[in-house]
This record gives sequence, C-alpha cells and structure tokens, in this order.
Amino acid sequence: MTVLYQAPTVKKAFLILRSIAKSDNGLGISQLARSLAIGKSTVHGVVGALESVGAVNRDPVTKRYALGLTLFELGRAAYSRIDLNDAARPILESLMEKTEESVFLGIRHGGHVTILDIVEPSHDLKITASVGMTIPLLAGATGKVLLAAMGMKKAATLIQSNELPKFTDHSITDPSIYLEAVKAVIRNGYGVDDEEYLTGVRATAAAIKNHDHASPAAIWVVGFKSGINRSRLERMAIETRRAGEAISRRLSDPGSSRQGWDYAG
Repeated sequence: MTVLYQAPTVKKAFLILRSIAKSDNGLGISQLARSLAIGKSTVHGVVGALESVGAVNRDPVTKRYALGLTLFELGRAAYSRIDLNDAARPILESLMEKTEESVFLGIRHGGHVTILDIVEPSHDLKITASVGMTIPLLAGATGKVLLAAMGMKKAATLIQSNELPKFTDHSITDPSIYLEAVKAVIRNGYGVDDEEYLTGVRATAAAIKNHDHASPAAIWVVGFKSGINRSRLERMAIETRRAGEAISRRLSDPGSSRQGWDYAG
C-alpha cells in the first residue's frame, strides 16, 4: 500500500504560484484569496514565505504580486538539464561503444555529483548505478575535473577548507598532491582515477563546458581494473576528453545537435 504524504501548505503555495503565473498584471492578496477560496490570512502567510525566497515579488504601488527571479532560475536550470541530456546522449552511446565500459553523465550539486544519465555495455562485468544517485564531489576522476573547471584558486580554497576523504588505500588525502592532480587535468583535459574511489576500479573523466548551464557538468567512464591496463586507461582518457569536448560544442551550438554525432568523425 502506498501512503501519500499530504502537505497542504506546499499545495497552496503551488496554487498561488500558478494563479500569479496566469495573470498578466499580477494579483493581490484579496484576489488570490477569492479566486482560490483560501483564507486571506493563509494566503498572506504563504505569499510572505514565497516573497522571502524570491519566488514572488510585490509591486510597491499596486500591491500586486508577480513571479520572482528565483522561479526563473529554477526553470532555467531544469531546461538546461534537459538540453544537457539531449546533447550528451548520442555521445555517451558512442563513447561506450569505443571504450566498452560504463559511461556516466552528471552535474555538480554542492558537495556531490548527481548522475543524470548512464550508458552501460552489454557484457556482464561492468559498473552500474541508477540515474539520480550521487557521488561525493571529491571522489576520483570526476572530482578532479570539476575542481579543475573552477580554476586553481577556487579549487585550492575548496580543498584546503575540506578534509580529503579516504575512500580506499589509494585515495589522495594530501592536499598538495591532490592539487597537482587538478593541475594535471588542466594540462591534459582529463582526469584519471586509479582505485581512488572504489577498490579494483579505474575511471577517466572530463568536464563539459557550457556557459549557459546552471551547474558544472562532467562525463566519466568507469570499469574494473582487471580489464583496464595502463595503455587502455590512457586511450580511455583521451576518448573521454574528446567526448566532453564534443558535448561542449553541441551545447554552445544548438544547430550542431542535428549534425553527425560521432565525436571522432
């Protein structure tokens, strides 16, 4: 049996936002209360909370409320995520075919990276995960490329203000060594993880550059060390970099999404 949690205040907030969105000139407290059959005191309280987070703005002259910039920013982030998935999907598939390993797409949210998409190979021995899962920001190759995308000054500040986690015996916990790894990403255009996040697992990653995207993004390839020797790891890293660059190009030029999707072509 599924239990649906009821949150009346949240529902009322969305009703109010929808009503305001449909209005050309905004709505006042009394208008909202009448049209939604909600008490004025309740509407006043909900609207006040929405105004405090920038979801609505009050015109000081008309006393009417219009949608605020916070909703615009959230909507933009949602659309950016859709654009990112659409632009990246064929390249994820191509990269999986070239590397024959699991390929991930993700964006940074604070101290974590959220998986947006994954393409897995057909063979049984593979790394798997689910869309929506998160990994720590400072985990393996993905963390290195996202920190490199910040620039060395911001990366150094973040590293120095956070204790580097020890996921495995191979994890880099020395800030100076980690910073050198970030510098290597800037030089090479890709990051490498040799059992730093998961024992027995190797990975490569590359950042996705898109000035319009709300959150920093990355693409990474993950496989078991037993099937990835040093030479193959290097080839995998180069392919990952090329894939990241191809996604970046597609995002900066929407028209390219209709052209050939094989990034090596």
